[in-house]
Amino acid sequence: MAQPDWHQVHEECSASVLVALYLRQALGVRHPDALPQLRGVARGEDAVDDVERLWRGYWDMTVEPEAHHSPAPLELVDGFGTHVALPADAVALRDAALPHGASALAYAHEAADRYERLRRSYRGYAGAVVEFERRAGRRAHDFRLNVQVLPLSQRGIWWIGALTVAVSDSLRGDVAAFDAAMQPILRELA
Repeated sequence: MAQPDWHQVHEECSASVLVALYLRQALGVRHPDALPQLRGVARGEDAVDDVERLWRGYWDMTVEPEAHHSPAPLELVDGFGTHVALPADAVALRDAALPHGASALAYAHEAADRYERLRRSYRGYAGAVVEFERRAGRRAHDFRLNVQVLPLSQRGIWWIGALTVAVSDSLRGDVAAFDAAMQPILRELA
């Protein structure tokens, strides 16, 4: 049997995205404004403008690396394994991030492990697409979507890249609510 046209849905709970969001909170970065905080991570004082600007570039490269290339060679940041790579001139962000390496990695690995134990099947997307097709009165067009299932403090779904959404783990675990929340996303893509 052939795969459905919408088979390009990739769901994960990326440790690299979790580390970036951990640093967002610990460093007091505001961007992206609409995205809620991670559960269980203290928010630092507001970041200085240079750290905020550098973090935004790092975030874009972390969420959608194919679409956001670094204009300069990247270097791994000590204490973060392979999860944080910054341009050599991103000194302010590197210095601000260094003290958070161990705690950011521990948080990210724990959350990613919890996700792997509770991973949902792609059947959740099949149900959402079938509902979209029923409402639209047509088959879904081929589309690509990356989904990050994250331990966010609020329940919902948010765009975090051109082809990437963040979904709270609490919403992803509720099939009916998840199907309904996916409908606006599918209207944009499918």
